[in-house]
Amino acid sequence: MPNVTIQIGGRPHAVACRAGEEARVQMLGRMLDDRWAAADRASGGQPERAMLFVALMLADALDEVEKRPPEGAAVSESALQRIADRLEGLADALEQAPPTS
Repeated sequence: MPNVTIQIGGRPHAVACRAGEEARVQMLGRMLDDRWAAADRASGGQPERAMLFVALMLADALDEVEKRPPEGAAVSESALQRIADRLEGLADALEQAPPTS
């Protein structure tokens, strides 16, 4: 199992990974390091807290991506569900409305 050394906040970290995944692990390490300076400032220089802030930044970014509609889709699934619920409500109301003469 290969080891990759990633730099986060100027500190080296050895990480084991599967063969062929070295470049991906290094890319993920760069993602962490890219956010480190802001997280370190926010944490007051406490490394454990800074890593928590980095994790929160990445979780926020992931949440935003997951909420985006798929490429090529006009609306998100949650919007489609709201539209479908509204249409069902309208259909029920029309079915229960008294007939007009």
